[in-house]
Amino acid sequence: MQPYEERLTAPRSWWFITALVGIACGLILLPVGPLPMLGGVIGGIALAAVAVSSYGSARIRVVAGSLVAGDARIPVTALGEAEVLDAEEARAWRTHKADPRAFMLLRSYIPTALRVRITDPSDPTPYAYLSTRHPQVLADMLAAARKETAESA
Repeated sequence: MQPYEERLTAPRSWWFITALVGIACGLILLPVGPLPMLGGVIGGIALAAVAVSSYGSARIRVVAGSLVAGDARIPVTALGEAEVLDAEEARAWRTHKADPRAFMLLRSYIPTALRVRITDPSDPTPYAYLSTRHPQVLADMLAAARKETAESA
């Protein structure tokens, strides 16, 4: 089985905002002088870029019989059926349908998601909510991984 991997990168508009943050930092330091202003622009852009990059570095992977989503690693044997969520359903599961015990790897700039039931009786987490740009592909990969794991057992 070919492994699945997706990086939940931030949208391009956030990088434009990063440049604007740098300009704002430079304008704040403009009265102090041109050199501090330049330092403010460079420092502001660097700090904003680190923040955007780290927020957009979350990954979802299906490898070695496990679903790896952010910091969580869940064996596919502990997963139930996956439900593909369109933009409207994903919004509902992020808000009024959400269970506070659920594991949520959510990025508001990604409209679609996958909700995967967690069937491990020792785990109080009812489901994992994963923002993904390719929910059907991820659901298919999880089903294939569960099937492969069941066949090898």
